[in-house]
Amino acid sequence: SVRSLGISCRSERVAVWTTGRAAGCGQAGLITIAADLDQTNLNCARKMKTTLSPMFAAIVVALGAAMPAQAQVTGDAKAGEGKIAMCIGCHGIIGYKSSFPEVYHVPKISGQNAKYIAAVLEAYKKGDRKHPSMRGIATTMSEQDIADVAAYYSQHGVKEGAPELPAAREPSAQVAQLLQKGACVSCHGDNYSKPIDPTYPKIGGQYSDYLYMALKSYRDNTHHTWGRANPVMAGMAKQFSNAELKAMATYIGSLQGDLKTVPESRFR
Repeated sequence: SVRSLGISCRSERVAVWTTGRAAGCGQAGLITIAADLDQTNLNCARKMKTTLSPMFAAIVVALGAAMPAQAQVTGDAKAGEGKIAMCIGCHGIIGYKSSFPEVYHVPKISGQNAKYIAAVLEAYKKGDRKHPSMRGIATTMSEQDIADVAAYYSQHGVKEGAPELPAAREPSAQVAQLLQKGACVSCHGDNYSKPIDPTYPKIGGQYSDYLYMALKSYRDNTHHTWGRANPVMAGMAKQFSNAELKAMATYIGSLQGDLKTVPESRFR
């Protein structure tokens, strides 16, 4: 059953609260719908008492019941092994470099967080990241493909029982000040290899020239064919000059980390 609980006007917002129980779901849902009103509409609303139509209420309850039912895609590393033919030509060759938008090592991705790899591929697919080659690959991948490849690379080259990474060496006073200003460790964690969220990357030990290129791509996201749309990283990177970004990238890339490039056969 669905019942309307009425309208409440506070400041310049009108909120309608409804509770409903979808057949068979066994849980009541609370849905809040808020709409900004101009002063004229607000005055009118204060004079009104309204109830939701049964049809609208039924739609709201149906949507609320359907949302939890959407299953998350689970990655299968074994299946992912059969889907990396387009990856190994760059990420399976030690020391391989890209030449666009400048010359830099392609990143080490073996041992990277699966959710970060998946988030990156989704960003290329949507166009939030613009590298043409990566966009071309990502747009051919289904959600399951992305999850499987991400699961594969997160386990690739990882050894069970490997010792903890040693404490990071201290940076110079200048670099320490830059890292503190950027608050890098607050997201990327100890040794820049234990991010606080699995959708954030491990960056300790990553190629420094790649890190430098990535930081500039976040900062200068104004080009049609390269750049990265990420407001948090953009806000951080815009504080620094190229020389300062390079100094931070050089230090972080010099640390020991979990990331690696594992050589792969080119004839899969």
